[in-house]
Amino acid sequence: MESPIVFQGSEKAQRIQAMFAGIAPTYDQLNHWLSLNIDKRWRRAAVQEVADALARPGAQALDVCCGTADLAIELGRLVPTVGVDFCQPMLKRGMEKVRQSGHPVTLLAGDALALPFADASFDAVTVAFGIRNVVDLDGALAEMHRVLKPGGKVAILEFSHPVVPGLKQLFGLYFTQILPRIGNAISGSGYAYSYLPESVQHFPSQSALAAHMRQAGFENVRWRNLSGGIAALHTGLKPVVACS
Repeated sequence: MESPIVFQGSEKAQRIQAMFAGIAPTYDQLNHWLSLNIDKRWRRAAVQEVADALARPGAQALDVCCGTADLAIELGRLVPTVGVDFCQPMLKRGMEKVRQSGHPVTLLAGDALALPFADASFDAVTVAFGIRNVVDLDGALAEMHRVLKPGGKVAILEFSHPVVPGLKQLFGLYFTQILPRIGNAISGSGYAYSYLPESVQHFPSQSALAAHMRQAGFENVRWRNLSGGIAALHTGLKPVVACS
């Protein structure tokens, strides 16, 4: 895991990879501090959404774009879990946390657009605050669908579009004016914390993401807004193919 993963032909992916490598040392501290630790509650909600799919004997979970493994470790409390990310410095920090947790979590370097697993390998697939960084949303959803077992469940936790009157403007002010300054002061990366609000702004709305999920083949797609829509938690099922 020492050699960097280079995404040939994708300049945007390489820029994002380098950006996350640069902020890895302060990533956890800033995430929890800037969200007032609400991000931890959001991740627990994602785990609760897939807990039913993980109740099967021998179940396994996959966390895509796992970063420093916060969600993978939460899933590891229930079942053996694999986390995949394209940024080695983030994974290195995550591996330290996995060792401290003692949970059955394995972290691998890999591309969300070419997951290194066979079809129908996992009972639940999750991604938290990472899918908006993938250069091909539909390609990532197709890969998540591919590696999910029939009847398995996907959960996508992502920053979204606030729905409470007044919150959108307040959140926008915080995201575009305050957060980049704090993030730059602590991490030294002005670009990373300017990129964050830009990426959220251009990410599909709650209903649009649900439409992408249905197009990828998921059924029973639903979402619920968290903290007034600052984040949204989307879920869906991989259909069970009936025997003829």
